[in-house]
Amino acid sequence: MISTLVEAAHRNAVSKGWHDEPRSFGDIISLIHSEASEALEDHRNGHEYTEVWYTKKINGEEIRTYEQPDETWKPCGIPSELADVVIRVFDACGLYGIDLETAIREKMAYNATRPHRHGGKVL
Repeated sequence: MISTLVEAAHRNAVSKGWHDEPRSFGDIISLIHSEASEALEDHRNGHEYTEVWYTKKINGEEIRTYEQPDETWKPCGIPSELADVVIRVFDACGLYGIDLETAIREKMAYNATRPHRHGGKVL
């Protein structure tokens, strides 16, 4: 399932021209980070974690609604930004040939063996 999403996200990014010019690994990680920062900004602006709204420019004016009229309206909010984080990760894995599903399964299995609040970090 995850590998199918990785392939689809990467194929879409390629078709939209996001890989026409080579990017460094640092650039790609920065793009992932920027999506997480946009989720944080929505939180700072007082939006609820599950709040979703939709926007579209019509005659130069940005219209906002809480019901998506059709798929051409851009979803916004924390859920959408977190989806963008995952989509960027999927695209990166597609680009670099990373088997994300295996990596997730291995990491989750390892994390299950770790002690409570391992590492002693506060945050």
